[in-house]
Amino acid sequence: MAQGNVDSAKDLAAKSEHQDRLSEFDEEVDTVDPKKIKDIKKKIDLRICLVLGVLYTASLIDRVNLPVKCVSRIATSSLCYRTLNFLISYVAGMGDPEKGLDLKGNAYTLLILVFFPFYISFQPPMTAIARKVRARRFLGFIVTAWGLVMVGHGLVKSWHAMLALRCLLGIFEAGFFSSCAYLLSTWYVRAEVAKRNAAFYLLGSLIAGFGGILAYGLSKMDGVGGHAGWRWIFLMEGIITVVFGIVAYFLIVDFPEDAHKSWKFLKDDEIKIVIDRINRDRMDVETPPFKLGLYLKNALDWKIWFFAANFGLTSVVTYAAAYFLPIVLRQGLGFSEAAAQCLSTPCYVFASILGLIQSVISDRIGLRTPFLLFNCVIEVIGVVVLGYAKQSGVRYFGAFLIIGGANSNIPLSLTYQANNIRGVWRRAFCSATIVGAGGIGGIIGSLTFRSQDAPQYR
Repeated sequence: MAQGNVDSAKDLAAKSEHQDRLSEFDEEVDTVDPKKIKDIKKKIDLRICLVLGVLYTASLIDRVNLPVKCVSRIATSSLCYRTLNFLISYVAGMGDPEKGLDLKGNAYTLLILVFFPFYISFQPPMTAIARKVRARRFLGFIVTAWGLVMVGHGLVKSWHAMLALRCLLGIFEAGFFSSCAYLLSTWYVRAEVAKRNAAFYLLGSLIAGFGGILAYGLSKMDGVGGHAGWRWIFLMEGIITVVFGIVAYFLIVDFPEDAHKSWKFLKDDEIKIVIDRINRDRMDVETPPFKLGLYLKNALDWKIWFFAANFGLTSVVTYAAAYFLPIVLRQGLGFSEAAAQCLSTPCYVFASILGLIQSVISDRIGLRTPFLLFNCVIEVIGVVVLGYAKQSGVRYFGAFLIIGGANSNIPLSLTYQANNIRGVWRRAFCSATIVGAGGIGGIIGSLTFRSQDAPQYR
């Protein structure tokens, strides 16, 4: 009983402190001036969507659209989208007994797979920590931390040491995407979220589509400074990520009620407008005290697992397409290595355009499901066309439909759950859960194109 009284006192104190912070913004404000609201949203877009999109690019830049020259030599590997830097590094000599880490037996597979259990299982605590310590501190720290871990990848002398670094990488990256999606959902009313999610995800993915070329170029620094080419991939990309993480600390904004601490990018009256709009829309600006039991109790809500399945199954397609499309274009459609690599990029350009258009219309009419279902239909059509059409040009058109539909559904899935979840901690738990399901989707997606099905992959 005494302990219960102490806990209650702590909860009341925490709630009182939070209400005191919000009381600063309680006075009447003008939330109907369209021009003023538009100006505020532009500021938020620059400091959230743009900065998070750049950071997301940094997290993907060495993992997407692997050059076909490398892919064709390891086309039978059952590995996935988040490990493509490893694939280039492996081809560049990481597994070599003399220049590399002498990867024997299942060492390479272990290095790849150990990332995922940590990435998936650390999703729920990471979003809760982000809420407690504030987004700017949290995201700045984890981006810098995983950049240092990537630098460590380029300095290790044995694969056992790299195994430990892979575990750390999974932990740090676990907090990134879910926290970004969560942060975005807290700053906008429900009718404004889709196009922001699309800008953050699709533009980041589009720019990152050229990351494989960067990694391949870095591998050609073999011998510079006495380091093998595969080490330069990790060293340079790690250093770039560290720089991004440090800059991010000064640019990322916190949650709305803490925005006045984020280097004053908004005036007090502008913060009041943001908070008032969110409260009018969904009444969940106020953050109740964190309780682990209540936080985990959200797992009993079947709707959260529905949202997770929705996002996870979408991720199966995006991961499979991102990893295997160059292989299919090279082996199945008969394009040259250079052409297969170049022809992958237009598919992602189309996906970005399609996703942004759909998100704008979706926000305008206030509906998500019709667009999700439409994209699923064109994905199915794309799979049939890519798999069974006769002419290479027609089959290539099927790739546009697959990647366009799947990648457009990622921001829509994020928005779908964000629009249907209320409550600070429930929203945090749901964001973590769906991104964790996306990691599982990545593992499944890596197994869809089997080596025995080459070259047509019917």
